[in-house]
Amino acid sequence: MKTALMLTLVRPFFAIQVHGSELEPPIVPQEGELYMPSETENFSEGLWYIIKTAIGNISPELTQAAGVCLGIVGIVLLVALLKDFSKESQRTVVLSAVISVGVLMLSASNSMIHLAADTVLGLSDYSKLLMPILATALAAQGGTTSSGALYTGTALFNTILVTLLTKLVVPLIYIFICLSIAWAAVGEETLKNIRDFVKWLMTWSMKIALYVFSGYMGITKIVNGAIDASTLRATKLAISGIIPVVGKIISESAESILISADIVKNGVGVYGLLAILSVLIGPFIKIGIQYLLFKLTAALCNIFGVKQVSGLIEDFSKAMAAALGMIGILGAVLMISVVCFMKGVS
Repeated sequence: MKTALMLTLVRPFFAIQVHGSELEPPIVPQEGELYMPSETENFSEGLWYIIKTAIGNISPELTQAAGVCLGIVGIVLLVALLKDFSKESQRTVVLSAVISVGVLMLSASNSMIHLAADTVLGLSDYSKLLMPILATALAAQGGTTSSGALYTGTALFNTILVTLLTKLVVPLIYIFICLSIAWAAVGEETLKNIRDFVKWLMTWSMKIALYVFSGYMGITKIVNGAIDASTLRATKLAISGIIPVVGKIISESAESILISADIVKNGVGVYGLLAILSVLIGPFIKIGIQYLLFKLTAALCNIFGVKQVSGLIEDFSKAMAAALGMIGILGAVLMISVVCFMKGVS
C-alpha cells in the first residue's frame, strides 16, 4: 500500500516529456499517397494541398460517371418514344427499360459501394496504427489514466461503428437497390413499403451511431474550445449540405474539427489528420460525383414522363448517399478522436 502511494507521488517528477513530433506516425496507406502532401508541418497548408490535388483528379471520374448517365438518358428517351406507338406493349417496353437501367446502374453502383466499404476498412486499419501512438504520447505527458480511458473508448466505438457499417449498412444498401428495381418493375405496394423500411433502417442506424458518439463526446467534455461563431455556422452549413444522410449530425461536431488546427501543434497530430483526409478524399469525390450525376439524371429523365425509371434512378442516388454517409461518419469520428488525443500533448 505504501509502495503504491509512493509511486503515485513521485511519478510526476519522472514523467518523460514526449511530444508528438518525437514519435513516428504510421505511413499513410497506399490509397492516400496521391493526395498526401510532402510537407505536413502546417495543417492548413496540408489541407489546401489535399483539396487542390483532389480537384485536379476529378476529370477521369466525371467522364466515366457521365458516360453511364448518358447511356441511361438514351434508354429513357428511346422508351419515351416507343411507348407511344402501342399502348398494348407499353408495359413490356417500360419493364425492359427498368431492367436495362437497373443492370447498368447496378454495375456502376456496385463498384462505388465496394469502394465505400474498402475505404471504411482502410480508415479503420490506419486508426489502429495511429491511435496507440497518440495514446503513448498522451501517457508520456502524465495522462496515463486519461490516455487509457480515451484509447479504450475510441477503439471500442471504432470497432462497433466499422462492424455496423460493413455488416449491416452495406447489405442494407444492396437490399434497398434490389427492392427498388423490383418495385419499379412490378409496382407492388408491398415492395415499396419494405423498400421504405429498409431505407429508414439504413439511415437511422448510421444516425444513431453518430448520435451515440456525439453524446459520448459531450458527456466526457474531452474537446473544449472557442471559435468564431460565423466560421462555425458556415462550416456546419457546408458539412450539412455536402454529406447526405448524416451531414446535419456531423455538422454538430464541426467545432471539434475546426479547433483541431489550434489544438494539434505537433507532427503526429497533423500527419494523422492529413492522412485520414488523404485516404477518404478520393473515394468521397468518386462516390459524390456518382451521387450528383444520378440526381441530375433522375431529374432529366422525369421530363420524359417515364416515372418508373426516373424513380429507380432517384433510388440509386439514395444508395450513393448512404455510401457517402458511411465514409463521412467514420472520417469525422476518427478526426475528432485524433483531436481528443492530441489536446493532451499540444
